[in-house]
Amino acid sequence: MSGVGVLDKAVAILEATVDGASLAELVERSGLPRATAHRLAQALEAHRLLVRDEAGRWRPGPRLAELANAAPDALLTAAAPVLAQLRDATGESAQLYLRRADERICVAAAERSSGLRDTVPVGTGLPITAGSGAQVLLAWEPPESVLPLLPRCRFSGRTLAEVRRRGWASSVAEREPGVASVSAPVRDRQGRVIAAISISGPIERLGRRPGERHAVQVIRAGQRLSGL
Repeated sequence: MSGVGVLDKAVAILEATVDGASLAELVERSGLPRATAHRLAQALEAHRLLVRDEAGRWRPGPRLAELANAAPDALLTAAAPVLAQLRDATGESAQLYLRRADERICVAAAERSSGLRDTVPVGTGLPITAGSGAQVLLAWEPPESVLPLLPRCRFSGRTLAEVRRRGWASSVAEREPGVASVSAPVRDRQGRVIAAISISGPIERLGRRPGERHAVQVIRAGQRLSGL
């Protein structure tokens, strides 16, 4: 609670409408008096923060999405310096991936300035079926969403179980010949995995067991981005 009474009450009303709410449900979920709940809901509706559906139930309004889209993404803002530090500490290119359906999208990257490197441009879509970043993004998913993908994956369910156990993933020539990588999870405030942070480069530099050299640094980078 913020201590600002009217603001706390308005937030309680917004939270009560996530799945839709009648006036009676607003009162029950928010714990506010009926007149107060009704007055605040009408005020929020006037600002398009709430709307009413065909059944007359209040639901979150379009203004919430407009405000969210206008705000800078905290994860991407924080990722740039963390990826740069990870690149400098490991000497390898660093990336941040989000899952989008059956792909993982590179949403931020810090590349080596010279020498042999694995370049993944921001916006690139890679399959969710290969590579250490894919392993991390699938390892904590519920079995019912992972099992249909496994026949197409370059890794097994046992691999994903090992990723969950140790908290990081590695791959050698799994996504692309000659490329190795190490990845770790980025979590939200509830502990859910929302992204994978990775380093990648040539096998001749990272070796056949890249996690032994770099897992700790990649995990720490993921922890710095978690909980934003």
